[in-house]
Amino acid sequence: MLKIFKHNKSSDYKKRLLKAFPKKLENDVKEVLEIIPFDNNEIKRHDGTRNRAINLIHESELDIKLENETLTIPYRLYFNEPTPGLENTLTEKQKDILNCIFLRHHNGYLREKRLNLLSDSSEKWIIPFIVQLIGEYIYELLPIIDKKVNKNTLSFYAEFIDVNQKYWQQTESRMISYWNEYYRYKFPILKDYLGFKITTRIKKQRTTKN
Repeated sequence: MLKIFKHNKSSDYKKRLLKAFPKKLENDVKEVLEIIPFDNNEIKRHDGTRNRAINLIHESELDIKLENETLTIPYRLYFNEPTPGLENTLTEKQKDILNCIFLRHHNGYLREKRLNLLSDSSEKWIIPFIVQLIGEYIYELLPIIDKKVNKNTLSFYAEFIDVNQKYWQQTESRMISYWNEYYRYKFPILKDYLGFKITTRIKKQRTTKN
């Protein structure tokens, strides 16, 4: 019975993560999911300690639209990283898929690590994972995001917020709330906060495009 339970859990995790990416990536996503240790619920923390998790993917989800598809991205993930040896068997595109998955990890240090590992690809399916980070509380992610929202990708971000306006408004609101709560002492004026600069640049591109 235990093996059946684990199998069903792993199957459920895989089905949910497949929904986070466009259909055209299905085969690549499946390859990535095969190396993630879904059968291990002893979660490694950044300080080396471990905690047991009942579920490795939180029930909360983000629904966004991308190129006529609705993608459903888990809000938080708890599983461990695959071994470096297995990860090295992936193609560059598959490594980006893996990095995007771990951008939803509960461990902020791991999100920062994976954001740095993400290639400079201008693939549109990467955008939702990066946009979500703009509205989170870890400032150290913003300088990395600032470099990725560049002249090669800016129009894609503008296109993304056009079709996800409610989600974008929520992201902006969260960004401002975290600035007010944690970073206002360092950046007394909102326009000097990097999260605000990034969102303003994207909105300006949207206005220019329209």
